[in-house]
Amino acid sequence: MEKLILVFHVLTALAIIGLILLQQGKGAEMGASFGAGASQTVFGSQGGGNFFTRATAILAALFFATSFGLAIVAKQQSEISADAGIPVAAEQADIPALVEEQASDLPIADEVSESAGDLPVIDEASESK
Repeated sequence: MEKLILVFHVLTALAIIGLILLQQGKGAEMGASFGAGASQTVFGSQGGGNFFTRATAILAALFFATSFGLAIVAKQQSEISADAGIPVAAEQADIPALVEEQASDLPIADEVSESAGDLPVIDEASESK
């Protein structure tokens, strides 16, 4: 179902692009009002504007509907994968324990803890005088 909606979505997008490129800009209407462009258009001097405007609006509504449909399908698929028992948050809870285990296995951690007893102790009362 998702692939069908996606294909229709892409075709609608391409049709919108094609219709927009076929439309004339606002500057072209001045030449058509004096008779220069009316003979070169398929729909006449004023007939094309309404057709292209309506077709673009219809395709834009279809594009919105397919976008909304794709969003609904994606949400349903994410809920299905979450219900399937794929552990996401369960693995994150064990990370601090793993870090502590790996840190205690390092040889440098033992050396640091042994050499910490050799450090001189600074008395704060004697420093404040």
